[in-house]
Amino acid sequence: MENSEVEKAKVFIIVEIIEYVPNAVVIKTIIKKTTGNISAVSFDSGEDLSLKTSPFDTFIQVIDGKAEIVIDDKSNLLETGQSIIVPAHSHNTIKANVRFKMISTVIKSGYEEEI
Repeated sequence: MENSEVEKAKVFIIVEIIEYVPNAVVIKTIIKKTTGNISAVSFDSGEDLSLKTSPFDTFIQVIDGKAEIVIDDKSNLLETGQSIIVPAHSHNTIKANVRFKMISTVIKSGYEEEI
């Protein structure tokens, strides 16, 4: 499966650019830059992205289905259209109790101004 960016200056429907794959998490890069990236991600039911931390804030928007986002041991249940920001340096897990699709946006610049 290719991991190239989505074609620029071409209209697309975000929920249709990524497929569900049985027993898998699929990631499709929309934009990838040194300053951040945007990805569409699909999760089959029962899949998850295990406990991790990121040095950057991550914006997550559910675009199909329902997701469980656990941030520092607090569970958040999101439905289609709902979003959450996972704070930098927090422990987080993304779980698919049912299959779902999401957009993940990470911005890697601007943190130097907060210090």
